[in-house]
Formats: sequence, C-alpha cells, structure tokens
Amino acid sequence: MHAETGKARKEPGAVGSGVDRRALIAGGGAVLAAGVGAGVVALGRGRPAGSPPPPSAPVAVPFHGERQAGVTAPQQPATVLLALDLVPAATSDGRAVLRSLLGELTRVLAEAAGGTSTDPRLRGAEPAQLTSLVGVGPGLAARLALNVPPALADVPAFPGDRLDPARGGGDLVVQLCAADRWPLTVLAELVGAVGKSAGAGVRWTQSGFLARTAPGTTPRNLFGFKDGTANPDETAARQWVWGPPGPYEHGTVLVYRRIRMDTAAFAALPEDRRNLAMGRRLTDGTPLTGTAEHDDPDIYAKNPDGSYVIPNTAHVRLSSPRLDAGARMLRRGYSYDDAPDDRGLLFCAFVRDPAQFSKVQERLAAKDALNPFLVHTASAVAYVLPGAPEGGVLGEGLWG
Repeated sequence: MHAETGKARKEPGAVGSGVDRRALIAGGGAVLAAGVGAGVVALGRGRPAGSPPPPSAPVAVPFHGERQAGVTAPQQPATVLLALDLVPAATSDGRAVLRSLLGELTRVLAEAAGGTSTDPRLRGAEPAQLTSLVGVGPGLAARLALNVPPALADVPAFPGDRLDPARGGGDLVVQLCAADRWPLTVLAELVGAVGKSAGAGVRWTQSGFLARTAPGTTPRNLFGFKDGTANPDETAARQWVWGPPGPYEHGTVLVYRRIRMDTAAFAALPEDRRNLAMGRRLTDGTPLTGTAEHDDPDIYAKNPDGSYVIPNTAHVRLSSPRLDAGARMLRRGYSYDDAPDDRGLLFCAFVRDPAQFSKVQERLAAKDALNPFLVHTASAVAYVLPGAPEGGVLGEGLWG
C-alpha cells in the first residue's frame, strides 16, 4: 500500500521547483503586514479589537521551473489523473504529433495555473493552487525512440493483482491537483480536448482526495492510518527519486497503482491486530518500536520472547528501506471512493528506477498482513518530464 521510508523530512523539490522559499517567507511577511493594516482600518470602522484579521488569499503555484510542480509543490486536497493514447504512426510523424501536443499541454496547464486561462470557468475565482505533471509511458517512448531514462519500463504483474487494462497504462499520464475538485473537472476536460485535437484519446480517468488535516500533519487513508509519514529529504531524493546529473536530472518516474481496500473487513479487526498488521499505531501513527510518529521504525527490535516487535508480516517491515540498502520512494497518495464496494488508495510513488518499487511490491505481495484487505486493480508507469522554463515547453529533452 505504501513504502515505508524512514525518518520524516521536508518534502523534496524545493530546490529548482520554481518556488523560492525565502520569497515565500518574505511574501508571508508582506501578507501579515497587510493583514495588520487591514485590521487597523477595520477597528476604525467599528470591528471588535479582538477579532482576527481576514485570512490571506491563496497564492497561485508557479507552473514553470526545473521540476514539475505536480511533484514538488505541497500536496493538494484533490486530484484527477488521466491517461491519453496517441494514434499509432510512423516515428517521424508520431514525434511531430507528440511535440505539438506537449506544446499545447504546456500552454493550457500554464495558463490554468497562472489564472490566465481563456475558459471562463477558470477565471474570476481565487487561485485554486493548481499543479500538474505530465509523464510519458514506456510504450510510447519505445515506439517513438524518445530520449527517456533507460530504466523506464512497466512493472511486472504481482501475485494477487487483478489489473484492468482499461484503467491503467497509457502513452501520456497527466496528474492534476488543486485545492478543490471544481477546477480539476474543467481542466481535465481541456486536457482531453487538447489530446483530441492531436488525435489522442482519453484512455482512463481517476479522481481522488485527501482527508482534511491541519497544515503540516499527515493525512489518513481509508483504513484510518496515517499515510505518507516518512518521505525522503532533498538529499535522499537526489539519490533515489530524481534522475542523475544530465538530461534526466529534474525528471522522475511515476508508479501508479489503484488499490481497492476492504475497509469494512479491516475495521472489524481488533485495534491491536490492525496495529500489528501495519506496524504502526492507529491512534497517532507511531511505529510499534517508537514513541512518536516520525521515529524511524526499528525492524530488528525484539520482544523478550525473541519475536519481532514489528512482525515479519507487518507492512512497515516489508516496505522498510533497510531491506533495500536505504533506497526510498517519494509517496503522494490519494484516497478514492467510486462505489460502496470500490474505494481505496491511489498509490503514487516517484522513483528514479521503477525496479525499486518492484522489489518492495514483491515482498508485500508475498506476505503482507494487509493482503486479505487489498486488491491492486490498475497500474501505470510514466517518465515525469523535467519542468519547463519560462518560454519553454515540456518534453524539450525527448528528441535528443
């Protein structure tokens, strides 16, 4: 369901993401000063002295930068993923179509993020903090001989998978995120229209959401556990998430899995059994060997009788980076609820090499205590392109 990644860190991507932290801090100070000034004026108009200033307006997330904001920006509460398939064509013709399509996607996504879209449904409201990512699937990369990381490949089928081809795969994978669902519906429609004009059809779409949480806290999945507690910091991400120095340096690989969860059956277990299955405590996310949520799970700690404190079949143990020489994934998962008997997790992991996901999933598929309550129903892999600079377009490195 997720990869345990050890000590919690600030989410990677601030460096080169197009967002200057010092500028944000300075901007926050300006907003605060403006709020105080507004409060003084309000007092003069009779507002009670103890009332707080109005909240600051949301700020748009820049589209342009070394890395795509759909990976680097703080995770938004709502998401829509969709995949496009291009009409098969000769390599030269296919490349021309893809180049044109990526140019139009860059324009549409940048305008939507910046609040300059010509669609009236995306104008006139406060910034929705739209972010996006665009990735190229391994099948398209092979057909058009694109310059992508050599490791890009679909992950294999695993025991217990019940994958629906109509819900996974795709030549292009696009993920849209925002503060609420409304702009995502509109933007997904615009992305589909751009694809259609280039002869590409929408293969599948999937919406998801996050649980409401206080800023800086970890959201919970539909099993009730905190999901995404530990992600690699920027130093670790440069080793395990982002590409090596060179043409892929600011790109990464998305591994997407749609995982149906039997929430009712899992909730029927006694809480202590749920804790043992996960390797963490339901109440606060603390590992069974720790005292706080962000403590590093000690998968080698034993009870007096010699048994492991975190059981051999616990999800946390099987996904521990200690079993893979420290290799880590950046996880940005979402919940979904498509029907009373079809709800679960949209697992979105970002890695340099999808083989790292496969190593973890092979262990989980073999003996994860959560397996009786999980079914993987869709899968996709895509090379998330480096970001586009101002005046540039996504995918400029694909043709080398």
